[in-house]
Amino acid sequence: MAMTADEISAIEDRHPQIFQRPAYKRFWPLFLIAGTVLYLAYALWFFSLPQVLKESHWERLPLFLSQWISYDLQPEFRLDQPQIMPKYPRFAALGENPNPNWVIRNPDGTYTVQIDGEAKSVTFDKTRATIVANGQTVPVSLTGGKPEVTGPVPDWVTVHNDEVVARMGFVGEVRVTVDRVKVRKRFLGWANFVFDTRSPFFGKSAGEVLSLIVSGPRLGSGTSNLELAADNIWNNAQWQHGDVWTKLLQTIVMAFLGTLLGGIVAFPLAFFAARNITPSGLLSQVLKRFFDFMRSVDMLIWALFFTRAFGPGPLAGSAAIFFTEIGTLGKTYSEALENIDDKPREGVLSTGANGLLVQRYGVLPEVVPIFISQTLYQWESNTRGATIIGAVGAGGIGLKLWEAMRTNSNWANVFYMVLLTLLVVFVFDNISNFLRRRLSRTLHDYNRLQAAQG
Repeated sequence: MAMTADEISAIEDRHPQIFQRPAYKRFWPLFLIAGTVLYLAYALWFFSLPQVLKESHWERLPLFLSQWISYDLQPEFRLDQPQIMPKYPRFAALGENPNPNWVIRNPDGTYTVQIDGEAKSVTFDKTRATIVANGQTVPVSLTGGKPEVTGPVPDWVTVHNDEVVARMGFVGEVRVTVDRVKVRKRFLGWANFVFDTRSPFFGKSAGEVLSLIVSGPRLGSGTSNLELAADNIWNNAQWQHGDVWTKLLQTIVMAFLGTLLGGIVAFPLAFFAARNITPSGLLSQVLKRFFDFMRSVDMLIWALFFTRAFGPGPLAGSAAIFFTEIGTLGKTYSEALENIDDKPREGVLSTGANGLLVQRYGVLPEVVPIFISQTLYQWESNTRGATIIGAVGAGGIGLKLWEAMRTNSNWANVFYMVLLTLLVVFVFDNISNFLRRRLSRTLHDYNRLQAAQG
């Protein structure tokens, strides 16, 4: 049966909260979307993002990323010397007296450096150089006081006033001047990751190393080959495994110690801060403002303060985490206490137990699983945070990571430490999640038991 207009009007009058809602309630989704769009537009203008993106050197990104997973060798040939001979950087990955098979001395006295086999190479003597790449051959004359390309110049070759640069992609590049030829040849992987060039095991295959360890002649006096190999790996001068792993352990200890001490201090203070437990409202407010202050100062700021007080090192990092966790755990603990079920506490109180026993048997069984779960989460979070504060001098692998980044030439080591940090965070994340799940089940079972008893 159809409703009349008067009936519809009467229903609207009886329920104005439904049919005559204010405009802000009817259009709040539209207002929210419009506000978000306006804020994003403001952020684009404020940070000048279009200009920043336009002026960014995106062409450097592939080279930067390649340095994380590769290494290069840079032989240099002086053409103004009586005899052309390759010269390598002091700490080249090839070790002393390198003789790679991709640097070839030809019978006619010229040199050929194969950058990517025969497809990309450079052949030269004191008067000319011939660069081959991308199916093209570029001859360069070196007799006119500056290098001159004879013929058309392809787009992968750049001719400067005193230098010709041939960029050959990921595999490397060639730089030619009248007095020298410098080659950069890139290889995938990490050079000398296990043994550095000083080790007697350097340059040997895995099978040869295993044979020397098991039954080979002793390579070091007073120590077995197994002990020597372990020492060479731990003290690898290029990758510094021993120092990196020690710093990583410092980071883990910093996170654990700071979180543990923060929880120990926050635990009793939380009882005095919880409104439903503390006998003094003033004390509750003072402690809550204290917690707010401790956690409002960022962990990084605390780390800067304590590195000035104690000097660089893990003590400053542990203190920074400790101070931050007093505020964070104190707040979360007190909020958990304020949300407990009062029935168990009232039951214990009715037996005539004193205040301490009331908290022990009426409150702790309910909140301890929550406290442990919150502490585990903070421990997991602080494992990541300890890496960051290490970069400002608070010790641990963060400081080692920052030192490697400052050189701007050791990105493979940076990537190595980043992977180690990710591995540690992944492991501790899974451990923390597993323990929190177990505690959640324990808390659930406890609540069911309380409900059954009630």
